[in-house]
Parts: sequence; structure tokens; C-alpha cells
Amino acid sequence: MNIKSLFAEFIGTFALILIGAGSVAIGIGGLLGAAFAHGFVVLGFIYAFGHISGTHINPAVTLAMVVSGEMRLSEAWGYWFVQLVGGTFGAVVLNFSLNGTEFAGALGNTVLYPGVTPVQGFVIEIILTFFLVNSIFNTAVSGKAGNFSAIAISATLMGCILMGGPLTGASLNPARTLGPAIVSGDFANLWLYLLGPSIGGLLAAFLYTGLLKEK
Repeated sequence: MNIKSLFAEFIGTFALILIGAGSVAIGIGGLLGAAFAHGFVVLGFIYAFGHISGTHINPAVTLAMVVSGEMRLSEAWGYWFVQLVGGTFGAVVLNFSLNGTEFAGALGNTVLYPGVTPVQGFVIEIILTFFLVNSIFNTAVSGKAGNFSAIAISATLMGCILMGGPLTGASLNPARTLGPAIVSGDFANLWLYLLGPSIGGLLAAFLYTGLLKEK
């Protein structure tokens, strides 16, 4: 087990929740601000830790890497554990940071917005996560985009948030949803935020390995 990789995944997921969910909780910049906050965290940490852990910072991405054969299952368990712990710790620190302010109690939870059914939200999370993981495979994993892969991945994430944010909160990441849910005690529709991104990641993995990957 590579301790450096696990630490990189922990701190990256921690930062994603603290800054990404924090931007939603504070509300500065609205939807655009949230998209940029998430995207820039991913961009920065891909360049900072990509050579160490691959900067998954998302259990759905790790699952896709296992299914595609890019990662061993024995390594993935550690990634999943530190991602979920890092996301929860990020929500704990965010809750502490906002305590006593006008934003107290807000943790940037990913929730279904009025009029969006759980089935609609489930489909949206599948599709948007598919787009994100597809971008990862065809830039970073394939090696075709070189140093620009981080920009492509971050831009895809920001685009997905701009579309899905007003509908589901655009989680695309079980750790992004689970951390704030645990700290707030709000587990409404949690299943779709865990299962949807996982299925989306799997679909991207199947497409890449079955059709798009150069043999």
C-alpha cells in the first residue's frame, strides 16, 4: 500500500469538499462560483498530486479505474477509504469554519431541486459522471492530452456543474455528497448520489476499454 498515494487522495478529497461544498454553502458567485471552485480544486490537485496518486479524489473514478484494468482492486480499497474519510473531514472542518457566521448550518449538500424527481436526478448523475470519467480516460489515462489533460478534465467538471447544479447539485462524486450528508444528518436521496456516479463511471470505463482504447 502506497502511503503517499493515500495521503494525496485524502488531502485532495478534503480540499474538494472544503472549497467546493464551501463555495456552495457561502453562495458567493452563485452557480458559476461553485463550478469554478470545484474545477479549480481539481485542476490544482491534478498538477500537484497527479504523479503521486492520479488524483482520483472520487470513488466513482477509482471504481472506473479498477474495472478498466488501470488499477488493482487491492489498491482501490485504500483509495475509497481515504476519499470517504477525507470528504467527511472536509465537511467537519467546513461546519466548524462557518459556525457562528451567517452561513452556519450550510454545508453545500447536493440535493434535488424542486420539481426534479429521484429518477430524473439519478439519470442526470449517471450521464454527467459518464462525461467526466470519459474525459479522464481519453485525456489522462490515454496520455493523448499530455499536460493539458488537467485542463480538459477540470473544464468538463465545470461544464457539468453548470448544467446539473440547478437540478441535482451536480455531485458526480459519492464522497462529495456523503461527507456533507454525514455531518448534516441529511441523507435524503443519498442512494442516487452513490449509485448514479458509480454507474456513470462504469459506463465510461466500458466504452473506453471496449471501443476507444488504442490496442
